[in-house]
Amino acid sequence: MTIAFYPGSFDPITNGHLDVLMQALNVADTVVVGIGVQASKKPLFSFEERSKLIKASLAAVLPGQEDRVSVVSFSKLAIDVARENNATLLMRGLRDGSDLDYEMQMAGMNRQMAPGIQTVFLPASPLNRPITATLVRQIASMGGDVSGFVPAAVLSALLER
Repeated sequence: MTIAFYPGSFDPITNGHLDVLMQALNVADTVVVGIGVQASKKPLFSFEERSKLIKASLAAVLPGQEDRVSVVSFSKLAIDVARENNATLLMRGLRDGSDLDYEMQMAGMNRQMAPGIQTVFLPASPLNRPITATLVRQIASMGGDVSGFVPAAVLSALLER
C-alpha cells in the first residue's frame, strides 16, 4: 500500500489544496494530511476545525473516499512526520515557477535526510494557481467574496467567523 504525506497549514483548506489532495489520491492508496502547527502563529482555525474542514471538503467532491485520508498535526520537520507515518511519497503542490524553485531545494534536502521518501510535484489546475490561504484569509477578513476560492464547508465556516 502506497502512503503519501501532504503537509501544509491548511488555514483554511482552499480549492487549490483540495485539487492537490485529489491528485494525490490518484497516486497513492492513502494520504496523510499533515497540518503544521506553530506555537508562534495564531491560526484562524484550530487544528480540530481544519481537520474537519479537510474531511468535509473531500467528502463533498469525492464521496466515500474520506477513509483514504487521515489528518495529523505536526510541529517538527515534515520529512520526519512523513517517515513516522510510513509514507514513501511527499506530495507538494506547485502553482508557478517560484514554487518550483523553492520546492526543488526542499526536495533535495529532504532526499538527503530521507532517501526512501520521494517528493512528488503536483501542478495546480490553472483556475487554482493564484489561490493562497493567506489571500483567502485577508479577503474574507475584509468582507470580500471568497466563494470561488474555497470549498463550501470552508465558506460556511468563514462566514460564521
